[in-house]
Amino acid sequence: MTAPRVVVAGGHSAGHIEPMMNFADALRRLEPTAEVTALGTVRGLDTTLIPARGYPLELIPPVPLQRKLNRDLLRTPGRLRDSVLAAGAVLDRVRAEVVVGFGGYVAAPAYLAAHRRGLPIVVHEANALPGVANRLAARMTAHVFTAAPSVRLAHATAIGIPLRPAITGLDRPALRDAARQRFGLRLDRPVLLVTGGSQGARAINAAVSGAAAALRASGVQVLHITGPQHVVEVETGDTPYVVLPYVDEMQYAYAAADFVICRSGAMTCAELAAVGLPAAYVPLPLRGGEQRLNAEPVVAAGGALLVDDADLAPAWIESTLISVLTDPARIAAMSARASAAGALDADVVLARHVLRAIAGRRTFAS
Repeated sequence: MTAPRVVVAGGHSAGHIEPMMNFADALRRLEPTAEVTALGTVRGLDTTLIPARGYPLELIPPVPLQRKLNRDLLRTPGRLRDSVLAAGAVLDRVRAEVVVGFGGYVAAPAYLAAHRRGLPIVVHEANALPGVANRLAARMTAHVFTAAPSVRLAHATAIGIPLRPAITGLDRPALRDAARQRFGLRLDRPVLLVTGGSQGARAINAAVSGAAAALRASGVQVLHITGPQHVVEVETGDTPYVVLPYVDEMQYAYAAADFVICRSGAMTCAELAAVGLPAAYVPLPLRGGEQRLNAEPVVAAGGALLVDDADLAPAWIESTLISVLTDPARIAAMSARASAAGALDADVVLARHVLRAIAGRRTFAS
């Protein structure tokens, strides 16, 4: 098979870019000659995250698709036309054979440009509530994949979310002692991992740090990743409470932890299920409750708790969470149920499907 030529589109947020890059990595593992070009815009994290993963990035004009009738929406057709033309020029220049989209500002122009050229379109939706671009694309193609069966999107097949091998291949018990030593944690006491995502979460930071004394008194260690813009001050003691602004290799944090308190973004839910970490999810109350929907499958399976942002407080941690953290049998049962809700091979499943789509197109063209 000659080198497959693939264009991926899924910019703006890490929630779009990370699964896109994980798919691209899996594609190259299956077919090392694959030529992968990423479409992106100057908005968001495209110019930071994509080049760091070693993929060429082609920039096109951003077209935020408005959900409400306003003046910006009336300007959208002209912006969209320019962006589709720019995306089409990239497709022609790299001689793309397929477009694989993950949503975000850049996806809709890529889908429309591919559709005009008769190129196969493959869609992956990581979120519980599909965005405008992926809802549009699902009408153009039967190659549609989602994170969970509950995602309502035409022609969808649920496969999970493409994750990094460092996560899907993580052996938490084997790495636990080394990971705890890495963060200065004791080996003989439970560890609560606290994270609000890459930017941190003020409400989670305040609630957990406010319960620091009760956690320490219960023998619960804390590995608290605050986010780079947040500061948490707690007293030191015999039971470690480690505060870090950011952790680059999260597999070590996952290996060190017994339980997590965090937001319920799609990638976070997928990663924790993949590594079998039980969690207390605190959904961000935005976008129609999408984060709550992300967490509901693993909560229903018994692998996680759910607490509303408005109810999260030191008192909840002291009255509800500490009793879970200090019950090894319950944590083990929740871990097993979280693992059962995870998907480990979405990156490879998607990559194989894309290669089949290219092979099918070549057969038809010949």
